Amino acid sequence: MTERRWASRLPQAVWDSLLPALLLLNVLTMWTPAELPVAAALTVALALPLVWRRRAPLAVFGAVATAAFVQLLVDIQLPAAIALLVALYTVAATSSRRVTLVAVTVVEIGAALACLRWATDGAFLTPFAALTAVVVAAAVLGVNARTTRAYLEAVQDRAVAEERARITREMHDIVTHNLSVMVALTDAAVHAQHLSPDKATTAMLQVSETGRQALTDMRRSLGVLRTDEPDAARHPLPGIAQLETLAGQMCAAGLPTSLDIDGGHAHIPATAQLTVYRLVQEALTNTLKHAPTGTQATVRIECGAETVTVDVTDTGPASLATPAGHGITGMRERSAGYGGTVLAGPLPGGGWGVHTRLVLGGDRAVSA
Repeated sequence: MTERRWASRLPQAVWDSLLPALLLLNVLTMWTPAELPVAAALTVALALPLVWRRRAPLAVFGAVATAAFVQLLVDIQLPAAIALLVALYTVAATSSRRVTLVAVTVVEIGAALACLRWATDGAFLTPFAALTAVVVAAAVLGVNARTTRAYLEAVQDRAVAEERARITREMHDIVTHNLSVMVALTDAAVHAQHLSPDKATTAMLQVSETGRQALTDMRRSLGVLRTDEPDAARHPLPGIAQLETLAGQMCAAGLPTSLDIDGGHAHIPATAQLTVYRLVQEALTNTLKHAPTGTQATVRIECGAETVTVDVTDTGPASLATPAGHGITGMRERSAGYGGTVLAGPLPGGGWGVHTRLVLGGDRAVSA
């Protein structure tokens, strides 16, 4: 085990007890037997509260400041400055700026009194300036630690929120698409069960396969699909290569869909390919849910060196277009992650279209 790992396993109380122990050891070795009882008692009063400084920083600071003031009254020079600086740092690292300013003022008053009592040859300004610099440094370090901790917590909270939003989008796309396909296939099986039992059987088998695929996608998106499971190898993250299967699934559900992919997509990152897949999936699902029978859809993907253009159009009446609900919002959020803007609306020649352009590299600031 490395030294760093060993140190990280020690309880925090051990580290907080180390400084008081060193201060007390210093007193035991520096003072004469006659002066030792008073010096040791005051050192304990100065150092021992530091053990609880993380639990009650203000109370500990008050106790240490009081012990330091008593030290001034009895005229015994102990390492009070060290204890006060540690307590001040803890207050600055855990409290508001107003409380920190009050603590700094208290320590500064103590520094001025100590210099007045113990400065040699009346030299007050130089030691007071040096102590002031150290006090300010301790306060600044504490404030910086508090600010850094707050920033890291905010970053963590934002990451959690983004992950939740990602999972929500994935769940919406997976559930909405697969349920829509399963409903369409089930309706087709019901209509065909008497006239064409074979077609009905085929449709129900496709319903079963769609359900299994939905479960696999949900498990993967929620992070419970382990890499050592067989499904991980059989069902990679969907991408541009899986669009052909998606188009076939839509055809089976009653939406004739043609697919045109221009350019190679091997260089496109997996996350960008997943974005393309989900955009196409959502657009086709909207058409399947809302367009009348006989509507046809066309998917065009143009893969460039730095961009991927996605166009999904259908021949359904524009008056049946769906409002901008969670699906459109999710499409816009996905596209924005790669510098794109989703344009969805009626086409000049009739029908409905969805268009966006994803930027693979650079500053991702190209307009769709």
